[in-house]
Amino acid sequence: MKYIIMCGGNYPKCEQLRHLSLILGEPIVHRTIRFLRECGVKDIAISSNHADFEKFGVPVLTHENNYGNGGYWTEAFYPTNEPTCYIFGDVIFSKAAIKTIVETNTNSIEFFASAPPFSPRYPKRWAEPFAFKVQNQQYFRVCIDKAEELYRKKKLNRLISWELWQVIKGTPLNDIDYTNYTVINDYTCDVDKPEDLEKIERVML
Repeated sequence: MKYIIMCGGNYPKCEQLRHLSLILGEPIVHRTIRFLRECGVKDIAISSNHADFEKFGVPVLTHENNYGNGGYWTEAFYPTNEPTCYIFGDVIFSKAAIKTIVETNTNSIEFFASAPPFSPRYPKRWAEPFAFKVQNQQYFRVCIDKAEELYRKKKLNRLISWELWQVIKGTPLNDIDYTNYTVINDYTCDVDKPEDLEKIERVML
């Protein structure tokens, strides 16, 4: 299986890409690559339209999409027919979280995210998504198209990870079911703004 770290989007009004922010002195994306390698993963790539990621020693994949320029967030998933685990590049993972993602098997699609009740080390008050592991790319693309159509018809309030997962699982729209995916509940969390880095570092130590 290929592991693609998705590195699009950025802090508002911030020059440095958030995926390159330092956590305990190490760029976030480098930390994810290191943990994947330590778990035995060899087929790793970064999906981004920025050249800044070429220094990390893995292929940088680019594709035509309008995400960030008025397009849908779902356009960020690199198009491929290969079984692929899409890992969100702005997430600060624990090694245990990466191990869970790597060792979890699926015949179709699995979703990884935090869920209440949260760990005392978790730095936010709401759940965050971390990865999609996709064996069935054909079904995944059908669900992406369906989610985009539902959003255009205003049957989805938003078009982000939770809504896509609802479409994939066929659960009620706009109602998060925290029990139907693989839960990772430690300090693993994404970075929404620069201040999050300090909060996450505190709970890691």
